[in-house]
Amino acid sequence: MPELCSTHGSGLKSDHMIHFSNLSALHRENGFPPPENPLFSIYRCDKTCTIGDRAFTSDFYMIGFKKLKAGVIKYGRTAYDHQNGSMSFMSPRQIIQMKGLEFEEDGFLMFIHEDFINGHVLHSDIKRYTFFDYEVDEALHLSPKEEEIIWDLYKKIEIEYYNNQDEYSRNIILAHIGSILQYAQRFYKRQFIHRTNIAGKTVSKFNAILAEYFNGGLLHDKGLPSVNYMAEQLHLSPRYLSDLLKQETGKTAIELIHISLISEAKNLLKSADQSVAEIAYNLGFENPPYFSRLFRKEVGMSPNQFKRQASGI
Repeated sequence: MPELCSTHGSGLKSDHMIHFSNLSALHRENGFPPPENPLFSIYRCDKTCTIGDRAFTSDFYMIGFKKLKAGVIKYGRTAYDHQNGSMSFMSPRQIIQMKGLEFEEDGFLMFIHEDFINGHVLHSDIKRYTFFDYEVDEALHLSPKEEEIIWDLYKKIEIEYYNNQDEYSRNIILAHIGSILQYAQRFYKRQFIHRTNIAGKTVSKFNAILAEYFNGGLLHDKGLPSVNYMAEQLHLSPRYLSDLLKQETGKTAIELIHISLISEAKNLLKSADQSVAEIAYNLGFENPPYFSRLFRKEVGMSPNQFKRQASGI
């Protein structure tokens, strides 16, 4: 069965893991031709594309495009078919495993060593693209028109890569990679909107899970719900969840958690005969001064001022 997985945890044992610190080793291990550049390489896949038969990590950013022959990828509980191609983005030291992949058409893999982007604007820009921290089942699914755009950019990179590289090559290649990433950002935005239309608003599910957490007394028992916890409940990666919520509401996951907490805090400050510190502890804050700072930031006054105002004092 085709497999393509990545994980940010340490669930795979290190004795099964291989780490690639240079492209030559990765190419040699997988039977690819030697790289044309020690810090940057591309590989066009024809029908099959396998990187090793076990999990690995690397010092490279990886961009992959594929059109799988069969299978369904799920976003949360919403299935997407593979009639269109999909792209995956992986960051250095992410645990990756690819085996037995079969493609309908050509795909490609692109490997960018961290050192290749040193001193270039992409060195800081690439960290803004949060999709490098998505899981592989949160891949970017392209429309046929979007596929054309990505292939056009890939072919321009391919020309530079296989021609005799000169002092201009690196900047030209990095400019095209920058364009791919900007288009990917745009296409993900389109996908978020499309996903919302199909599966309903994630924010409603998010708020329902938060309400259940509050009403079930988990705030007092387990403390504040983390973004990781919320993402697990929704079967999404934390970065993907935050970006999806940002698209839907203009707020990130942590901002929405804080808004709900402040709403609950206001209710308790108005109705409960408790001190601010007691309310903070009941809301899962181990540090009451942190609660007070957050409250002031969101409401514009301290909890004590709010309590006095609500009491008409």
